[in-house]
Amino acid sequence: MIRIDTLWLCTQPQDMRAGADRLLHIVVNTVGSARAHHGYLFANLRATRIKLLVHDGFGVWCATRRLHTGRFVWLERAPGQAAATLQLTAQQFEALAVGLPWQRLGELTVISRS
Repeated sequence: MIRIDTLWLCTQPQDMRAGADRLLHIVVNTVGSARAHHGYLFANLRATRIKLLVHDGFGVWCATRRLHTGRFVWLERAPGQAAATLQLTAQQFEALAVGLPWQRLGELTVISRS
């Protein structure tokens, strides 16, 4: 099993034809370095596909997930805004990977009367 201690959401849409080397180049240019046991998550412009790049300390793994209907819930970037990353929790990643509103996990854990 591949160990992932920290997971980063890369907000800049990427061409899903990009392989591990190109995505690694993007990570290094955006964040400064790719750390061992860190994962970097990318999406295409329509947010119908995601790629996860993981540095395991020895090499790089790249996994892809595609939705046939619907979209992944992704961060919206304003035009002209620089590429950014956001750290995700394991719960947020699990919710994102199945298409749930991962940004609202905290408020979904409480049911209250309005």
